[in-house]
Amino acid sequence: MCVRMARISPLVSLAADDLEQVVRWEAAPSTPQQVALRCRLVLAAASGKQDLEIASIYDVNRHTAALWRQRVRAAGIGSLWEIQPGRGRKPKYDQEKRDALIAATLETKPKGMTHWSCRTLAKAQGVSHSTVNRLWQLHNLKPHLSRTFKLSRDSKFIEKLTDVVGLYLNPPQKAIVLCVDEKSQIQALDRTQPSLPLKKGRCGTMTHDYKRNGTTTLFAALSMLDGKVIGQCQSRHRHQEFLKFLRRLDREFPGDWELHLVLDNYGTHKTPEVQKWLKRHGRFVLHFIPTSSSWLNLVERWFRELTQKAVRRGAFFSVPDLIAAIEAFLAGWNENPRPFVWTAKLEEILKKIERARAKLESIQPGSTQPRRRRKGEE
Repeated sequence: MCVRMARISPLVSLAADDLEQVVRWEAAPSTPQQVALRCRLVLAAASGKQDLEIASIYDVNRHTAALWRQRVRAAGIGSLWEIQPGRGRKPKYDQEKRDALIAATLETKPKGMTHWSCRTLAKAQGVSHSTVNRLWQLHNLKPHLSRTFKLSRDSKFIEKLTDVVGLYLNPPQKAIVLCVDEKSQIQALDRTQPSLPLKKGRCGTMTHDYKRNGTTTLFAALSMLDGKVIGQCQSRHRHQEFLKFLRRLDREFPGDWELHLVLDNYGTHKTPEVQKWLKRHGRFVLHFIPTSSSWLNLVERWFRELTQKAVRRGAFFSVPDLIAAIEAFLAGWNENPRPFVWTAKLEEILKKIERARAKLESIQPGSTQPRRRRKGEE
């Protein structure tokens, strides 16, 4: 009589470091479930369990347990992350065809149009629109989207950029840094019909058309230290209103502290009347950003908050109604101000701008050269 002996699987022997690594992989939330299961099978094998027992615990075939026992013994724990070629359906289009679709998206345009859509490109290339869509998602291509930009052609660009970024990153002692600008032509728009309020299952609505009820200009100064904003609405946008706002800042920050103001190059900031007033108030130090570089003035970031949260979706019956809404937003902001922290270093900004300049010059030579100054410009 012949008695068959049970087959004993070879033991998986892992070094302490390897064992610790497999445990980490199995527990990590970022590990793919397929790899995590393989780690559990190998850990069970390393603890002395046999293939049939492991298969019963983890609800897999015993051949699967035996397979990963053998692979780890032969190739080490790195084999747990190997992706074997599948037996499923093979790709319908080869790599050459996929490259051609991407090249067509980037380098061509449909006749009479500015950009491709999934269906127009699919029809032109003889593929399905879902194929084009998957390829665009894989390569993060979005032909329907575009963003605006403008490279400054200021002849003193680097000088002004260095001055302002240095002021942000290393402000002088016993001084207050204020980002100052005017948001002009804020419109008091009233909707032609009442808006419907927000409710479950439906967002708030408002009519697409509107009635203009006048405009106002907001002069604002953002404190870099604590994020508080000093604002003042004016009916016009001249050097007289700017001087009135400077006097307001002089009262808001009493004492001998220097006030460093970051400004754009608008003409009202450089008139003889303003220059004369600044000479009498020596604690005001002006720092002008380069032309076409409003992104460098942090108060512009606060203007976006104002527009999105208080103006764009509002309905204003008159200019005083709009001014009241702006002042209410100012008061609410200053109750719990949030400073905007500048983190970009000068070297990083210059590298990015040089890459953009080089790309534009390759497309249109001379497009980024500094413009000639007009008579009377500084």
